[in-house]
Amino acid sequence: MEVNHLRNEVLENKKAVVAEIQDKVKNSASTVVVEYHGLNVGQITTLRRELRKEGIEFKVYKNKMFQRAVEGTEFEDLKSELVGPNAVAFGSDAVAPSRVLAQFAKKNKKLILKAGIVDGKIVNADEIKELSALPNHDGMIAMLLGMFQSPIRSFAYAVSQVAEQRAANGEVVEEVAAAAEEAAPAEAETVEEAPAEEVAEATEETTEA
Repeated sequence: MEVNHLRNEVLENKKAVVAEIQDKVKNSASTVVVEYHGLNVGQITTLRRELRKEGIEFKVYKNKMFQRAVEGTEFEDLKSELVGPNAVAFGSDAVAPSRVLAQFAKKNKKLILKAGIVDGKIVNADEIKELSALPNHDGMIAMLLGMFQSPIRSFAYAVSQVAEQRAANGEVVEEVAAAAEEAAPAEAETVEEAPAEEVAEATEETTEA
């Protein structure tokens, strides 16, 4: 009777671990699997600290548990990478785990990037390295806003030049004004490509961050 109770308890614990992995994969923007064989305690502690600074969770699961978690899902192909002493990084940012792990791997060759899941798609080691070169969420938003604002700045500059030329020499006003009018549709078209609501959402996200 006691043996059966222990077996049931072990089974329930395994189910809980599988459910935990599935939940983390589902709710993380990025999941990266690495092999850490050969890293000493000090190196692992340093890696955990660097990941924690970016809000990234670093967990070690038995490969069988992770294999069961992805079995029958769109991530089942990840099972082939789940061999050896692996650890998994879960992040709310699609880029941060790849960036931190890739930077650490450059200095510590025994950390091996294997595969992962980013925005719902399986990525290999080469793709993880490519992702590591991208800015984080806040950096990408800043780049996006810069792209949106650039045409506006260009048009504003053209208009300011018209005003300056009008004050300096009335004879060239028509030429500069015409140039500004030609620039306006092109600049406006560029801005229209990014709907106002997208700019607003990006701005709100940056503010909230």
